[in-house]
Amino acid sequence: MYRTPPAESGRSKSAAVFRISSPSRTAEHLCRTVLVTVGTLLEVEDLTVWLATRNGPRKAVDGLSFRVDSGEVFGIAGESGSGKTMTAMALLGLLPHAARTSGRAVFEGRDLLAMKPRELRDVRGRSIAMVSQDPSTSLHPMLSIETQVTEHMRHHLGIGKAEARGRAVELLSTVRIPDPERALKAHPAQFSGGMRQRIAIAVALACEPRLLLADEPTTALDVTVQAGILRLLNRLRQERDLAVVVITHDLGVMSAVADRICVMYGGRTAEVGPRETVLTHPRHPYTRGLLDALPHPEGGAATLRPISGSPPSLGAVPEGCAFHPRCAFAVDSCRVDRPEPVLVGSDHRLACPPDPLGDTA
Repeated sequence: MYRTPPAESGRSKSAAVFRISSPSRTAEHLCRTVLVTVGTLLEVEDLTVWLATRNGPRKAVDGLSFRVDSGEVFGIAGESGSGKTMTAMALLGLLPHAARTSGRAVFEGRDLLAMKPRELRDVRGRSIAMVSQDPSTSLHPMLSIETQVTEHMRHHLGIGKAEARGRAVELLSTVRIPDPERALKAHPAQFSGGMRQRIAIAVALACEPRLLLADEPTTALDVTVQAGILRLLNRLRQERDLAVVVITHDLGVMSAVADRICVMYGGRTAEVGPRETVLTHPRHPYTRGLLDALPHPEGGAATLRPISGSPPSLGAVPEGCAFHPRCAFAVDSCRVDRPEPVLVGSDHRLACPPDPLGDTA
């Protein structure tokens, strides 16, 4: 039986909420990086997702726009029901059968939303990959790790069994699985939660994708294991020029890995911009509320300040600004006029015309 090594430790329990320093790059990687064309890898414009309900179609995502550049980590943050996961499912073509989409999602020059199912399956398996919240649902309990890591390579890359196995050993080593040769023969239940998530990342990387979607990749893990997974994602994006979209409700996770952050509420963009700007000088009251609700590693017994009320359910998003029923700064126009994101700084967009936090930003 494969024995899982001691739990991943790291640093202190607050490690996951701090910026992770970049590891040094090798000369070979620097040369490869120079040859890579830096630019926009994915551009989403006015994405809207309707889900079928008993009361008719309801919007789960409403006019979302953002871009993801090559080699960056882009974060999508918000409470449950904000439309984060539906956004990822729309990009992958994995929405429920009766769901509908509009808008554009251009990946490497091709619109994902306009692709036929077969075309999208090829992109999904080869160029775009996903890591889910719970690796126990993405890894088959009855199949060996070798089978699960190599099957994608053999199907999409057309390589033989021996070559696929060799690449699988390299992948497990890359994600820091001890004794990868032996690990290939094991099954998911023989690993800890953190190690299973590392294996799920290895499976996702099997065909060398350009874009990795990570949906709540650390939520089910102990906080010290979370830090290890975040360091891994940060290292992989640098070593492989991999773009990563991290979807999470936890802005602490964003502070560790994201280059830019989009804060969603009620299926819409509340605020989007560089990590330092959004987390240090938030301009939207919802972003400020999410930050105030976070425990601070040096806060001692400081009282947390949760956002009052609850996020809107599907089909019950209020008129005007979706956040106005919970916002302490709401004015009359917030109840009527729907705000659109406008540029308020360098690559920083805000959907809040009153901008009550602008003077303090």
